[in-house]
Order: sequence, then C-alpha cells, then structure tokens
Amino acid sequence: MLFLFQFSVTTNENFPGSTGFLDDPVFFALTMGAILVLILMGGIFLLRAFVRSKHRQSKAFHRVVLQILVPKEKKTEGATQNSSTEDRLEQVREEVGLTETIFATIAGLHPQHGFMHWLRGRNDHFAFEIIAHNNLISFYIAVPKKMQQFVEQQIHAQYPYAEIEEMIDYNIFTEKSTIVGAYLDNKRKDIFPFKTYKKADSDPLSPLLNVLAKSHVENSSLAIQYIIRPAHHRWRRKGVQIVRDVKKGEKFESIAHRSSFGRFMHKFFKEFRKSYEKKDASMQHEKYQLSAMEEEMLKGIEEKLSKGGLDVCVRLLSSSDNPEMAKMNLDNLSNTFSQYNLYRYGNEFLVMVPTKQSLLISDFIYRSFNEKRKTVLNTEEMASMWHLPLHSTEAPNIKWLSARKAQPPANLPKAGLLLGHVNYRGTDVKVFMKDADRRRHLYVIGKSGGGKSVFIENLAVQDIKNGKGVCVVDPHGDFVEYVLEHIPKERADDVIIFNPSDLERPVGLNMLEAKSEDQKDFAVQEMIGIFYKLFPPEMIGPMFEHNMRNVMLTLMADLSDPGTIIDIPRMFTDDDYVKIYLKRLKDPVVRAFWEKEMAKTSDFHKSEMLGYLISKVGRFVGNEMMRNIMGQQHSSFNFREVMDKKKILLINLAKGTTGEVNAKLLGMIIVAKLQMAAMARADIPEDQREDFYLYIDEFQNFVTDSISTILSEARKYKLDLIIAHQYLGQLMDDKGKSAIKDAVLGNAGTICTFRIGPEDAEIMAKEFAPTFGAYDLINVEQFTAYTKLLIDNTAAKPFNMQTYPPLKGNRELANAIKELSRLKYGRDKSIVEAEIMERTKLDQGTSESKDDMIEASL
Repeated sequence: MLFLFQFSVTTNENFPGSTGFLDDPVFFALTMGAILVLILMGGIFLLRAFVRSKHRQSKAFHRVVLQILVPKEKKTEGATQNSSTEDRLEQVREEVGLTETIFATIAGLHPQHGFMHWLRGRNDHFAFEIIAHNNLISFYIAVPKKMQQFVEQQIHAQYPYAEIEEMIDYNIFTEKSTIVGAYLDNKRKDIFPFKTYKKADSDPLSPLLNVLAKSHVENSSLAIQYIIRPAHHRWRRKGVQIVRDVKKGEKFESIAHRSSFGRFMHKFFKEFRKSYEKKDASMQHEKYQLSAMEEEMLKGIEEKLSKGGLDVCVRLLSSSDNPEMAKMNLDNLSNTFSQYNLYRYGNEFLVMVPTKQSLLISDFIYRSFNEKRKTVLNTEEMASMWHLPLHSTEAPNIKWLSARKAQPPANLPKAGLLLGHVNYRGTDVKVFMKDADRRRHLYVIGKSGGGKSVFIENLAVQDIKNGKGVCVVDPHGDFVEYVLEHIPKERADDVIIFNPSDLERPVGLNMLEAKSEDQKDFAVQEMIGIFYKLFPPEMIGPMFEHNMRNVMLTLMADLSDPGTIIDIPRMFTDDDYVKIYLKRLKDPVVRAFWEKEMAKTSDFHKSEMLGYLISKVGRFVGNEMMRNIMGQQHSSFNFREVMDKKKILLINLAKGTTGEVNAKLLGMIIVAKLQMAAMARADIPEDQREDFYLYIDEFQNFVTDSISTILSEARKYKLDLIIAHQYLGQLMDDKGKSAIKDAVLGNAGTICTFRIGPEDAEIMAKEFAPTFGAYDLINVEQFTAYTKLLIDNTAAKPFNMQTYPPLKGNRELANAIKELSRLKYGRDKSIVEAEIMERTKLDQGTSESKDDMIEASL
C-alpha cells in the first residue's frame, strides 16, 4: 500500500496535467480501506496477545496437580528370571501400551476451536511431567479441573492399583538456584516418525530415569515437561499427500521437504511436462524405484498417521546451586533424547536453548503451551517418552507406591464394631464388623510399630463404651492403661483389675478351683499343658503327667474347699495333710494312687520323685508375689459372673514388673479359666448367652494347644477372641510344630495384617491372593492393615484399611478406678500370707528328712 501511495504521488509530481491514482475516489477508498483493515488486524493481534497473557495465569490456577504412584513388584512377578529376552521385551511393550491407551483417549478428544479459543488461547492441554527433586523421581499430571475425573478414570482403568494424590504444586527452585532450560523441536516435518518403544531393545524411559536419578548432587533438580493436547485432524494431510506422491513414482527425498508452494509449482510443471510428452511420444519417462529403506520409512509414516495425534511442547529444565552442574545436567538429559532419533528417513530432536530463559521458566511454571515450539507426536511416540515406571524398572530413587490398594467390598456392614475406614479414589468408607461375624474371631498380625496395638486398643474401648463384656490380657501394661483412661464413669463399678505387681493387695487366682465335677479334668489338663509351655518338653514326661494329675485331682476333691498349686509340695512331704483330702476324695483311681502306688514307694524313690516334681512348681512357691496370688484358695472374682454380667476384666501382666515366666503362667491360667467359664455356659440357652470379648496382645505367650478348641467351639458359647502378635514364628513350638499357627489361620474368620516380614509375607500372601501379594504385605504403610473381613459368615474380597489414631483419655479417672478395684478385689497382704502359711506349713516341716527334701527341691 505504501508502494502504491508513493507511486501515485510520484506520478502526480512528474505529470502535473495528468490524473493520479489518488484523484480516483474508488482507488482511494480501496487504499484507505486496506490500510484500515491492516491496522484493525494488527490491533486484533495485539489484543489477542494481551488477552492470552492475561489469561495465562488464570488457566494455571484452574488446574489440578496429580501425583501418580504405582506399586513396585518383584522382578519375578513381572517377568521371570528364566524368561527369554524376547519375552521380557514383549512384557515391556505390553506395560508401556497401557499408558499409550491413556494418550489415545486424550488424542480422541475434540480439539477446542472457535473465535474465543483463538482469542484467549486453547485450554485443553495437559502437562505430563517427570521431576527429579529431593533425591526422588516423581511422576505428575497437571489437568484442567473439569477434566480431573476423566483423567483419573483413564489412569485407574489401565492401572487399577495406582494411587492418584491431588497435591499442592511442587517447587524445584531455591534462592541460590541457577536455572537453565531448553525446548525439544523436530528437525523434519511432523509426519516423520520418531523411534518408539515397539522398535526399541529395552524400555526407552530407563536412560532418562537414570540421568534423573543422578541429578541430586549439589542441591540439583531436573524436570521433563510435556504439554500435550489433541491435534486437529489436518496434521495428517501432508503425510497423506507425500505417501500418494511417492506411490505415484515421485522421488522420496525430493518431496519429503517440499513446501505447499513447492508442491503447487511441482504439480504445475508436471502437468506441463505431461502435455509436452504427449506431443513427443518418443520420449520415455522412467518410473522411480523406491529403495528398501524408503519403503520401510514410507510404512513408518503411514503407521504414524494411523494413530491419534497430539500437539506436544517439550521442555527440559535444570536447576542447581552450581551453574556448571545445572548446565551439565541439562546437556546429559537432552543428549539422552537422541535414542528416539531415526536418521535420514525419520525424525530427529533438536535441542533449542533460548537466549531469554525467563520466558521458558515462566511457561514451565504456568504450564503454558508454546505454539512456536509445537511438534506433533502420535500416541505411540508419546508413550515412549512418558509412561509410568514398569515392574522391571530398576532405576534408583523412583517414588513408588509402597503398597497396593483395593476397593472395599460393596456389602460392607453399616453398623457394628468400627474397625477403620477406607479412602479409595476420593471416597471414604467406614468399615464395620457385625457381632455375629465377631464370633468367628479376629486375628491381627504385624511388626512392632505398625499400628497393631493402637488398633486393638480402640476396638476394646468401643466395646466398653457400648456396654459389652471385655477382658484384656496385656503383656506390656500400656494396653490396660489406655483402656482405663477411656472407661465411662457409669461403668467404673464393672472394672476388675488384676495386677500381680500390686504386692500390698494381691488378687487371688486359683487354677485348681472348679465349679463342677466336669471342670476338674479340664482344669488339670490345662495345667499340664501350661507346664509343657513353661518348660522344655524333655523335662516333662509321662511320669510327671501321671503324678501331677493325681495330686491336683486330690486337691480338687472338695469343690468348696479346694487346694492350690502352692499345696503340692506339702502333698508329697506330709502324709497327714494328704489324709485330709483323701477323706473327701471319691474317685477310686486317684485314691488307689495314694493308697497303693505311693504307699509302696520307698523313701529313696520318693525323694527322687519329689525333687523332679517340686522343681516345676518351686519357682512359684518360692516367689512371694506368685505365692500370695496362687496360694489363695478362692479366686477374688468369678469368671463366669464376669462373662454373664458383662464385666470389664483388665489383666496387667507387664513383664518388667511381673517377670516373663510368671506373666506367662498367670496369662495361661486366666485364658484357661475363661475357656472353662465359657464351656460352662452350656447350662443356659444360646440366645441368653451374652457376647464376651477377649483381647490378647502377644497371645502366643498365653495359650496352649487348646487354642484350636477355643477358636472352633468357644464361639458357640459367645467367647469372641481378638488376638494379636508380631510374627508367625512365635506360634511354632520348640520342636518346630505348627499346631497353634494352623489352628489360628484355619479358624480365624477375620484377618488384619499390618506390616510383616518377608517370611511371613510369603505365607500370608496366600490368604490375600490374588488381590495382594507378598510385596504389598511387606510395604504397607503405618496404621494401615490389609483386611480379609468376614461378612455374614462369608469371607469378603481383601482390601486395605486405615485405622484410627489413639484418643486422649482421662488419667485422673483411671487412677480412681484402679483404687476402687484394688479395694474391692484385692486382699491385705498380711492376711493372705497368714492363711497360706497356716494351711501349707511352708515355714515348718513334719520331719527332718522331708524338710531336707523340700529345701533341696526349692
């Protein structure tokens, strides 16, 4: 227009009499109109640049940053060690193909178009990022808020066990950081393919991850950012035209880089040449023959065009306190992308380091799409450059998902005992357990510190607040103290505390106290089993069982005035004392033991037998604490009454104050007593039996082989067990037999597994297969348990459950309840000792020789 204006002026000056262009009103109007159009278009483009700049920040704040974590399986779970190279490559391709499916869904979205999107810029792009920061490699996706649910659904569809965490944006910069960045651009046209995972000999992401893993020195960070969006379908047109031209006989190299104008001119001259050749029929035109490589590359172009296209802007960013390190890390990372290059007939990446770094950094932070640095990749190429780590990925410092998660059962109970909650894919569901299912017992296993104790403590407190009957057997003391702090005031009178370390007011516990004739044999058999647990098997034999059974049955002859374990030494040293019990003895077999067998045994053999037998009970007779507890003829509380009236029985067997052996003995006696009381409930109808909940922490210390009977039969009498311990090896006896372990795993209805060791994980994985594997059981988070819940007497599909944290209690109320219990159920130490000495005559002997035997045995 300026040229026309100048030409018009020059013409008027040189030819004064002539009529210039400007004198023509039509031409003048057209000229001014064109100038106005140019000014208007320039204004529109300036307005567009301003609007886009204004909206860039608002777009960034309307995005959600999602961190994607996937579980790291053992290598043997993905591809076995004996697999061939081809099998392993096929496994890699299958796994990378999962991510390609995600990109295919994005490529299938309808690209934004219209004037408003042209003016403000498209906002349908996603940011796929790999970040190496704080010595960890993390995978992120930044998506528009309205597309968050869509992306999460696509990820979970391909990676069911992936965890998607919405988070506050990360920051890889510091005040001292030197930041350098670069773009990756394609050397040739978009339709030329890059090398993909289907043609690679290994996972193409591995070299990138290894570079990222080594970037943590000197406070360094690295970032790979892919800004992608669905491409318009017109990107394929050039490729389709090239393929057609080559198939018509054109030289591949001559048309590969031809522009649209060049294509038009070529077509024009081609038509002209055809008309010339028609005039001269003698001229022959030889058709160009494609080479094998050109045919292969033509096939590659067609394959690229056959898949969904994505507009991609690739940014690399390096940050470090050391400028040289920042540049070196960027060079190493950018050089690694050369693995995707297909030279000559394919495409190559060019590293473009802009002079003005501030714009690149700003675009990185805002995750803006740079139209000038756009390239088109298909879904296969994109998946080759960004995909979630594979099972076979061995690059260090990747942030893996520690353990898999699974959806909770759809038929979870809506009421009952609250076990925990499941936060799965944005939905939080509470986990309840019905009372009927609790009768099949709850088994908890987990390493120390995993949250096992807090879990069962909260369950016990719930039962107490719900008015249930509860017994807690605690080998450490913390469990009992926690429960005491949470007992409601209205239930203070229901509490019975058994604390052996309270020497001033000992609570009586007599194992040889039976309420009926039927309970005698059970009590004796349990006591024999207890001795087998307390001593090595070689120290307990048939003779010990025979003699000890007859002695204990004799002491239990009178149900209203029974003997105790403390009386056993005197039974072997004082014939007159034996006669007192023989008067009440009705069992002829036991009477024959004393009148025929023992009466005919010489003093020498008696002395040998005495030392052998009394040595097993001597440690309890000689211990003041144990003697004052077990030497009382009548227990301080009635176990049957505790169960039927829904009392709260708290057994504090802290090993530090009670002693390990003493704690084991007392714990086993209490468990046996509760089992006896439960079996005695046969005298009332089942619908009148109240549920009673027995909590045993470190339960392997307090049960005998009869645990199988409790697990299988006690549920009929509504004695419901909640048992916990640390590892399965604790359930094996000294000979390596697994009777208790088999009984627990075979009978426990509900299983909660916190973090366990590798050996246990191999066994417990069979209970949770195929949903979870051994790797998950080893790496489960703290205060999280894999749960196999019994629902309506049917085992549900396993899931992982988060438990609730401990609650703050009332220490003053706990102390008051302690004092109330010890005054109600404890007895004055001096009175107890006087009664024991009077009955057992432990402070005096009947004859000198027998005194010597007792002294030697003790």
